[in-house]
Amino acid sequence: MPAKKKTKTSRVEARLKELGLELPRPPTPAATYIGSVRVGNLLFVGGNIGRLNGEPPKYLGKVGEAVTVDQAYEMARNCALNHLAIMKAALGSLDRVKRIVKVLGFVNGAPGFTDMPKVVNGESDLYVKLWGSRGEHARAAVGVSSLSRNAPVETEVIVEVSK
Repeated sequence: MPAKKKTKTSRVEARLKELGLELPRPPTPAATYIGSVRVGNLLFVGGNIGRLNGEPPKYLGKVGEAVTVDQAYEMARNCALNHLAIMKAALGSLDRVKRIVKVLGFVNGAPGFTDMPKVVNGESDLYVKLWGSRGEHARAAVGVSSLSRNAPVETEVIVEVSK
């Protein structure tokens, strides 16, 4: 029986562990698309709603009604964890991420809800904790009237990768 090949833990995964977090399994696309597409030195990672390891989202509904800003922030962080898992699957190692370029966040807000940036910070803050200034990025946080499966937040990300 051949020896099991050891996979080296990336610096980013070690930092995740220090933060008390771990990578989930990469999510399976829910429709006709793939999790990421690489074009040159950019990796475009599709949107997800923060369900981890195939489990239903922890919180459902509109932010500002059924879901608090803190709960939606947690769901945005879960989106980031899923994005990290997809990046690792696409690149082989998270150490190949040179920079987080852009995050686009959609927040399922109750009428009058305007704190979309606070929700999407759940993803942005994690990237800065993992990569420092290379985790800083351009971003949009957009309020929407509904999201798939009544999720409170959905995000997508663009990253620059090393060759």
